[in-house]
Amino acid sequence: MPLPVKPLIPPNQEHLYQEVQQALAEDIGSGDITAQLIPAERTSQARVITREAGVFSGGPWVKEVFRQIDARVFVAMLVKEGERLVAGQTLFRLEGPARALLTGERTALNFVQTLSATATRCRDYADLVSHTQVRLLDTRKTLPGLRLAQKYAVTCGGCFNHRMGLYDAFLIKENHIAAAGSIAKAVAAANKLAPGKSVEVEVETFAELDEALAAGADWIMLDEFSLEETRKAVIHTQGKAKLEASGGINKRTLVAMAETGVDYISLGILTKDIQSLDLSMRITN
Repeated sequence: MPLPVKPLIPPNQEHLYQEVQQALAEDIGSGDITAQLIPAERTSQARVITREAGVFSGGPWVKEVFRQIDARVFVAMLVKEGERLVAGQTLFRLEGPARALLTGERTALNFVQTLSATATRCRDYADLVSHTQVRLLDTRKTLPGLRLAQKYAVTCGGCFNHRMGLYDAFLIKENHIAAAGSIAKAVAAANKLAPGKSVEVEVETFAELDEALAAGADWIMLDEFSLEETRKAVIHTQGKAKLEASGGINKRTLVAMAETGVDYISLGILTKDIQSLDLSMRITN
């Protein structure tokens, strides 16, 4: 049965359009009155640099920003998605109507600084466990309105996507189990409702782990298991289901958890509490 780990490259064009359209609407509103100080016929060139090292993500959003503002703007990307960056590096150049460059500046940089920060965080964590077979997964702890954008950036940083939302895979948690009556009943209902969709069960004890295995869960989330408990769970499961470690895992404990032999580790920190990459745009003529 397929597992909900999906690279999101290239980004979904419909969502890309909608995200940019919404971002421009909240920034421009009835019109950029400051840009109107510039003669409409003036054309300019600009370059965007990063003031710090990181991993790049967000090129498609930059192109879409200026496409929606003024299709005459030419965008020359000088770096690739997922490329490591050094401080002072030029990321892309722009050429076109000066008004359009100025109007799109903040929206374009907002996307890049946020998505690059996400990719940078993911690359940092992925590098820590590159000697193991574990895959690091994101969660639904994303910025409102930027779910797919951030999940795209996660893949640029070398990590992987868990489910996109509540619609594409089952994740049966404590309250679902309580409402359904048991793990077995919840898994059976899931298989009946949507045959072929991955069914994951969150467990907190070894007794629940055995219940999930007996019920035929494809994927089991070990919630707040200690390192020793996780090692035992890997041996106990014997490959009958994919195992995901989750809860309370941080940068200090990540490597040890990866070395337990679990298939996946999910980390909300990959997409939340990130610090935007420091970028700057300068008009060059």
